[in-house]
Amino acid sequence: MSKKNFKKFWKLGRRDFSTEHFDINPDGELVIREGNYQYNVLDLVRKFGSPTEVFLPFVLEERLERLFDVAEQEMKRHHYRGKFFYHYPMKVNQNREFVLPLVSEGAHLEVGSPNELWLVKKLWEGENFHAKIRVLCNGPKTPRYINLITGLQSQGLAIVPIIEDAEELRLLKDFRGELGVRINLQSKVQSHWDKKIDRFGLLEEEILSLGKIRNLKILHYHIGSQVERENDLLAVLKEALRAYVKVRAQNPSLDTLDVGGGFAVPYEKKPMYTVESVLRRMFSALANASAAAGIPHPNLIVEWGRHLAAPAQISVFKVVATKVIPKGIAKFWYVIDGSFMTDLLDTWSIHQKWHIVPVGHAGAEKRHRVWLGGLTCDSDDKYADAEGYVLLPRIEDLGPGEDLYLAIFDTGAYQDSFAMHHCLISSPAKIVLQNGLVTMARKRESPEEIGKMFGW
Repeated sequence: MSKKNFKKFWKLGRRDFSTEHFDINPDGELVIREGNYQYNVLDLVRKFGSPTEVFLPFVLEERLERLFDVAEQEMKRHHYRGKFFYHYPMKVNQNREFVLPLVSEGAHLEVGSPNELWLVKKLWEGENFHAKIRVLCNGPKTPRYINLITGLQSQGLAIVPIIEDAEELRLLKDFRGELGVRINLQSKVQSHWDKKIDRFGLLEEEILSLGKIRNLKILHYHIGSQVERENDLLAVLKEALRAYVKVRAQNPSLDTLDVGGGFAVPYEKKPMYTVESVLRRMFSALANASAAAGIPHPNLIVEWGRHLAAPAQISVFKVVATKVIPKGIAKFWYVIDGSFMTDLLDTWSIHQKWHIVPVGHAGAEKRHRVWLGGLTCDSDDKYADAEGYVLLPRIEDLGPGEDLYLAIFDTGAYQDSFAMHHCLISSPAKIVLQNGLVTMARKRESPEEIGKMFGW
């Protein structure tokens, strides 16, 4: 099989799979391309060890720029007179190296807790972003949370609390800034988060019963994570638009619709909808509904955090042990030097499937069907693809002293914040690739450092 065919087999170099920056060199090694720069992942992991997270800020920046470009094109196509904003939901990845590039490229922020807002406070006081940056505040509003909101608003930060229920509106009755309200929509979608009863937000009739809300600017909704069908995204938007028209009739200050998360990432490398197709249909629906209702085009906010953050990081592990499987669709266990339960918790919690590529030996003609196992003592610390196994190079075909490393793609969203220390497994090191330079963002934890977390 030629290099070109191996690249196709591992589904690299494809924008629709978010792998356009990845390739295989003539030696069968995984490489990352950033313009004229090239990084050999095998060389990196030999230098920095494993497990290691490899963060690609240029991917984050390019995806945000593409989102802005597509939105601008579609607004021109539909003669759309509202404004478009992107708010990065910090819960997706709160690491400083993720947040700062996005803010520098024009993203606004969304927080869901007082601790996330405290991080914003540090950025604000350190003059790390422009005064025009706006922060949306979701999540339950505890007294500490409200105090932070009002304190930052008094310092000049453009900050907008999103009301979740009538009690929050009462607690914020003296707030002098802009407000938003979250609507609990009734449309159901196919996604990782489609609950029969949603505890977040107010029903349409509950919002209307509140009457006029002072300085109401934003109607916000969040219907799910990893919404599978493009039509579901549009159906939910249309329901929100119908509610927007009614709420605006009572609140003329309302001028913005905030689409929460839901835009899916092709983790399993199967064809999906695109930013171009979704935004084209969104702006068309917004323009048509506004014309029918005789109201100005609403501003549009999207909070598609996973879409930007997930492809900007890969996680690399070494196979440290193998074990024969006597009876099974797979023939061997390949045990990695990390853990799915501690490092990639979505594997266990929502049965996430990942795109896995060997870092070396990607040109191997012969491969084994394997199950992957982590280093913890937990039987749930395992992984297999949707087919029931993972196809990987045969360990017995490696040369003397050679190791097999695996790259797991799209690990930039949620996995760092979900990570834990089951069996006191160390978190991976993290390196950053940017402008041809390789820098260490976080060292691998030592046993002493982990022990301190537990009082030792």
